[in-house]
Amino acid sequence: MIQSMTGFGKHTIQLPTKKITVELKSLNSKSIDLNARIPGAYREKELSMRNTIANELKRGKVDFGLYIEITAEETSTQVNEAIVKQYIQQLKNVVDGDEVELLKMAVRMPDALKTEREEIDEEEFAKVEMALEEALKAIVEFRTEEGHALTREFELRIKNISDLLEEIKVIDPERTSMIRERLEKAVSEVKEKVDEDRFEQELIFYLEKYDITEEKVRLANHLSYFTETLNTDDSNGRKLGFICQEIGREINTMGSKSNYAPMQKVVVQMKDELEKIKEQVLNVL
Repeated sequence: MIQSMTGFGKHTIQLPTKKITVELKSLNSKSIDLNARIPGAYREKELSMRNTIANELKRGKVDFGLYIEITAEETSTQVNEAIVKQYIQQLKNVVDGDEVELLKMAVRMPDALKTEREEIDEEEFAKVEMALEEALKAIVEFRTEEGHALTREFELRIKNISDLLEEIKVIDPERTSMIRERLEKAVSEVKEKVDEDRFEQELIFYLEKYDITEEKVRLANHLSYFTETLNTDDSNGRKLGFICQEIGREINTMGSKSNYAPMQKVVVQMKDELEKIKEQVLNVL
């Protein structure tokens, strides 16, 4: 069953002092294109998380966000007391002032605050991985639901092309008769005697040149193959795209050979249906 490359997944885990949220959004792309937004403390784990996402989602333009919200009285930023005291003493040497005002000035000075680099807690990271796995399950489920909708759309369009192919099969004998009549009329207007056998040979050659029997058979096979591929276990948008190319080739050939307005009208309708398939195939994983 096919999957769409469009999807969204989110999962949140509440820890005693933090809330961890993982978000995944994806759109269609020829390959995996991953943009990660994570806290600096988790940079050393970024490659591992990227690999996990790439292995699961395979293709798509993916936005990955990891958000850590502090929910308790916890901070990694502290006042650098020694530096602040030195600033206050230096300011007193310059100007007499209230201690509170001098303190306000001192804490704005460089290095007045120090931020200790957080070390990754492996237990906490295990929770992050768990949130990531749940978010991946959610986005895969979303993609699968979108895939069901795409499948219904494809089946409708393929059926429409098949119905139009049946119309062409009905029209084809009329087209052949029209071509024969047109040639016979053209010859009669020349008012010259022609060799009947030679004329018949030339007529057969001309009709064979515009014969679309093979195109009709191949198009029917390609339509069946497209439907079979839709119902396989794996989602293969590239393969469906290649089949669309083959379908288009047969439709175009029939159009160029038709030389008959009613058939060309049906061919245009087939092309319209195929274009709608091509647009949606770009979204298939």
